[in-house]
Amino acid sequence: MTAPSHKPACCHAPHSPSSPASVGGHAAAAAAVRHGAHDPAHAPTRGAPREAEHDPVCGMTVDADSPHHAHHAGHDYHFCSAGCRTKFVADPARYLSTETAAPAIPAPPGTTYTCPMHPQIVQEGPGACPICGMALEPVMPSEDDGELPELTDFRRRFIGSLPLTLIVLGLAMLGHRLTGLSTELRTGLELVLATPVVLWAGWPFFERCIASLRLRSPNMWTLIGIGVAAAYGYSVVATLAPGLFPDSFREHGRVGVYFEAAAVIVSLTLLGQLLELRARSATSVAIKALLRLAPKTARRVSADGSEEDIALEQVHPGDRLRVRPGEKIPVDGTVLDGRSSVDESMLTGESLPIEKVPDARVIGATLNGTGSLVIRADQVGSATVLAQIVQLVAQAQRSRAPMQRMADTVAYWFVLAVLAAAIATFLGWGLFGPEPSWTYAVLNAVSVLIIACPCALGLATPMSIMVATGRAAHAGVLFRDAEAIERLRTIDTLVVDKTGTLTEGRPAFRDVMVAPGYTEQQVVQFAASLERGSEHPLAAAILAEAEQRSLALSTAADFSSITGQGVVGRVDDRALALGNAALMASVGADVAPLAERADALRTSGATVMFLAIDRELAGAVAVADPIKASTPAALTALRAAGFHLVMASGDAAATAQAVAKTLAIDEVHGEVKPADKVALVERLKAQGRRVAMAGDGVNDAPALAAADVGIAMGTGTDVAMSSATVTLVKGDLGRILAARTISEETVRNMKQNLGFAFLYNALGVPIAAGVFYPLFGWVLSPMLAALAMSLSSVSVVTNALRLGRTRS
Repeated sequence: MTAPSHKPACCHAPHSPSSPASVGGHAAAAAAVRHGAHDPAHAPTRGAPREAEHDPVCGMTVDADSPHHAHHAGHDYHFCSAGCRTKFVADPARYLSTETAAPAIPAPPGTTYTCPMHPQIVQEGPGACPICGMALEPVMPSEDDGELPELTDFRRRFIGSLPLTLIVLGLAMLGHRLTGLSTELRTGLELVLATPVVLWAGWPFFERCIASLRLRSPNMWTLIGIGVAAAYGYSVVATLAPGLFPDSFREHGRVGVYFEAAAVIVSLTLLGQLLELRARSATSVAIKALLRLAPKTARRVSADGSEEDIALEQVHPGDRLRVRPGEKIPVDGTVLDGRSSVDESMLTGESLPIEKVPDARVIGATLNGTGSLVIRADQVGSATVLAQIVQLVAQAQRSRAPMQRMADTVAYWFVLAVLAAAIATFLGWGLFGPEPSWTYAVLNAVSVLIIACPCALGLATPMSIMVATGRAAHAGVLFRDAEAIERLRTIDTLVVDKTGTLTEGRPAFRDVMVAPGYTEQQVVQFAASLERGSEHPLAAAILAEAEQRSLALSTAADFSSITGQGVVGRVDDRALALGNAALMASVGADVAPLAERADALRTSGATVMFLAIDRELAGAVAVADPIKASTPAALTALRAAGFHLVMASGDAAATAQAVAKTLAIDEVHGEVKPADKVALVERLKAQGRRVAMAGDGVNDAPALAAADVGIAMGTGTDVAMSSATVTLVKGDLGRILAARTISEETVRNMKQNLGFAFLYNALGVPIAAGVFYPLFGWVLSPMLAALAMSLSSVSVVTNALRLGRTRS
């Protein structure tokens, strides 16, 4: 999102974008001030002749002789008004900071990048993480950002190398059976075909390997790079100088070569990276979806009453904006003129539209109803509620402790141990082994590196995750990544939103009350006939009830909506009024006969509308957001499983309490804003709880991202599903238990795979190193090492496939 420059509704004209003293120039001057530099082009000293200045608070063009000025850090600053000067003097750093200028689209040079797995790594411009070698990503993605460049590059390398890898693998496995294909030709073909796979497709791996060694931060790339280089380098030597090797290492008329091992490792690693990068790219989907919620333009009303459409970035505080029926409100502001109802559900969670009258606050990106409004822009750019939600989501996503941290720690020592074993093997055989000792030294050292190459280790968790996600999908649960699967099994606290999560998220007819002399059919029929002229969601609920009762409706005349009270009109020549007690009082209808029952319905979370016919109370209808049919049983099961249940809703506290009482939820928080939900999640986590957040709206997105596990309803918004790491396809909270079972079994399976991979290496490396040669005469050739490595991978895959044999 691009943060616009700010300007209030002052008498001065805004500066031209092409003006040499632009906001960007002022930001440069501010940077110079902070570093103690002096730049007369941007920040003149006292007394320097100037024709025009720019107000650092609002960005307005100001005459140099403006009476409102201040001196700070050796520089003069001029202001359009005393108000802007007061703000600047109170906090100069705030207005001299360049941090409020968001990157343009696409991100220009100077954009801040971070590592998705190691958020402490932050730098200007793209690059690779010095810890894990992963490509850095922008801290704040742009709405129009395309596919990750690394994903595009790796896909190209994988597609280009896969056919060559398959041919090399075929030649290695079956080539000796092919008649007419000499041993030398077969080996030469493998060299020619494997070389582009290793040196082109696998080049990024070598770069990361070298970087890990240079930075003294060994990781999985160190092993992959050295393992591939060892297998390929050994094979090149065996092909070009086979005479260096003893006859015992010849098979099928040639010295064993392992081009297929090098090529397969590269292709499998590329495939794993493609899967990982696709999952990583999903983390920015939530932010991009949030950015797309804001309208692209606004309609500004000038002082002379003329109107023009302008880009959202050109809206400044103090501007008057017209919002027509059905349009999104462009920025946060205050209603100056007009009346309408505004659907704020996507940001607040409130299921019913909110009536807006002059002096009422409106929120950017919410949807205006049928009325026309003129608003004053108060907060724009990064100061709006939507922009703050975007920032909350971004911060929450970056603050997660990555599961990879433990793997990096283990890999660090594992890599060092393998390298130490290979070096010891080389020196031990070279110095003390039988002749030709150094040939044996090379072969056994290569065998150690090949057998320790982390194929099984690399497949241990991805295969379990792939099988588990498929099984979860059958159970109506979508996991976004391995971290969500790993964490879900530890959850002990569930924070749930109300609207759309516990309830259906849309008003439905609840009840009808009648006064003496009227029937239920009459009350519903008259109320529905009057509401035919309204597009309010409450009207839709009443009309749906009339349709279900097969009632014939009449046409309303003289229909009028009274904001904050209800509607009036004439049906069948009778004067009708449908609304709250205030409307009834205005038409002279006494609501006392139904007041007690109406209060009881309101206590249970319903909205009650009284109906007056010819100034006489005829009855009342109640509309409410019904609880999902699956919710009570789901909460009972979750409670029995040991979950601590907490409800956090943007709805009124009374409504939230009513729903919580019905569902026996002990801890309830009503009228909470998006930031309040994040604070609640953080507070629970600080108490030592493992927190999952379940929600379906845009207002839930920051809390979904901040929780240990975010759980979105599949029936909710795209933003919620993008912010969450788990999605319940049908919105049934009962599926959380099935998801936790899958999580427990998957983590157990991953531990088995990792344990097997490490056990395999613990046994395989000593054999490859020749530790047992003095006792049993065992020497493991690189060919057998490659075979053992392949078998270990098959064993890991077979174990992972067991996860798919059961259904939740």
